Formats: sequence, structure tokens, C-alpha cells
Amino acid sequence: MWAWMNGEFIKAEDLRISPFDHGFLYGIGFFETFRTYNDKVFLAEEHLMRLKQALVDFHLQVELDVKMISDIVKELNHRANGEDGYFRLNVSAGVHDIGLQPSEYQNPTVILFRKPLPVSVRGTEKTAVWLETRRNTPESATRHKSHHYANNVRARLELPSLAVREGFFLTENGFVAEGITSNIFWVRDGVLFTPSLETGILAGTTRSWVIQSAHSIGVEVIEGLFEPNDLEQASEVFVTNAVQELVPIKTLESTTFAGNEGSVYKKLHQQYIQQVNELE
Repeated sequence: MWAWMNGEFIKAEDLRISPFDHGFLYGIGFFETFRTYNDKVFLAEEHLMRLKQALVDFHLQVELDVKMISDIVKELNHRANGEDGYFRLNVSAGVHDIGLQPSEYQNPTVILFRKPLPVSVRGTEKTAVWLETRRNTPESATRHKSHHYANNVRARLELPSLAVREGFFLTENGFVAEGITSNIFWVRDGVLFTPSLETGILAGTTRSWVIQSAHSIGVEVIEGLFEPNDLEQASEVFVTNAVQELVPIKTLESTTFAGNEGSVYKKLHQQYIQQVNELE
């Protein structure tokens, strides 16, 4: 399996970073995960924009652009027999002395990892549970996809597997937040609801796409602060991320929803599939 690091293609087993990298010492690092469709990345600009905002906020100096990333992605797929893959673009702070010394990080470590896509069937339903672990607050005004991932890992330990089940976070104040690896949506009386970014959730690229696409097909979208009971009264629930797309939830604890028969879910997922099939 191949990866790309700081300008070179390297066998994954040969990747090395210094223990003095502040991504290791202090968790100063950020990443994006995505998959390819016939070598193309859906919402590539949006992924890179979100990553760049994190790099600006934490003073990591590195030049990245969509063409550069797209070319590397294509080559990594080529080295994997031309198959589409699952990717993680990772930028950590780079090597410095122990201690919070630099006011900016001028030589970050950039790695683009690739692994085979997980085997999945579109429209496969999952179940969900409320997590005991509460969603932590973000490190900045908005949550970045960062190496500060212990909250997600702690929540993940509550479940035997994420393959068939998702865990739903609540905030410390008891509001619905997000899944361990996803954003949450639900439908009630034809209206689409999702937690506001005010809850401290990640501004998911697929989340933003769903909101815009729902508006385009005439579905009202309400973002806000919601209690668990608000979600439990829904007719449809689904979660989103860039690798799994839109995933229908059939049950949450003892509550049952429409799952992959949900009308709003079906319309939005079909639109998603159409757009990824039209990638140039």
C-alpha cells in the first residue's frame, strides 16, 4: 500500500515521523477524509477549504491546492490497480523542541494516506444509540477535524462496531449534537432538522451539501438546539459523512423510523448519487 508524504510517494510501511512532531507531542494536526469516484473527489474544494481554515487558525504554513491533491489521489489509485480508495489527508505541525515555543509552524508534515474502500451497499440501514459520553467543546470558535480525537475514541469504545451502529452524542447541556463519525438529520412533518453549529459539531462537507440540496428540492431545513425527544418524534433519521454518503437509521434505542424507505432521504440520496456520477 502506498502513501504520499512531503512530496514523495512512499510505501505505507516505510512512513516515519519524528517523535518531536508537535502533531504527536501536542495534538496539533488536522485531517480530511474522503473517497474517490472514478478517481474524482466529490466536494474537493469544500474539503480543502475546511482544512485550510484550520491551518490558518493554528498557524501551520503549507501550500495545498485541489489540483495537487487530485493528482496525488489519482496516482495513489493507479498504484492500487486503478481502484477507487478511501483517503486521509493529514497535516501535522512538524518538528520542534519540546515546549510550546513556535508562534507559527513553517514546516508541517503532510501525508496523504490511502486504503481500500470498505465494502458497503448504498441504502443499508444502521441502528443508533444515545451515547453516555458527552460531546466536548471545540478548541476554536468552530470545530476542526483535528488530532484532538479522544472524545470520539472514548465514545467509540461504547459500541462493539461502527459498521452497523452509530452513536449519537449529546452536548453537556443535553442537546442533540452529532454521531461519532457523522452529522445527524431527521424529518418530521416534511421538514428536515439538523443540529446547529452552535452545538459545537463539525461543519461536515456532506452536511452542507444536504442542507443546500434540500433547499433546492423545496424541503424546509431548520438548524437549531434540539433535545433527544425532538429527534425521537421523527419519521425519518439519517446520518452523513463523506465516505459513507447518506446512511438511513432504522432504529434509535426502541424507536423505529422509516429507514431507507424515507421519502426525503431517498430524494436526497438519489440526488447525491447523480452528482457523484456526473463528476468530471
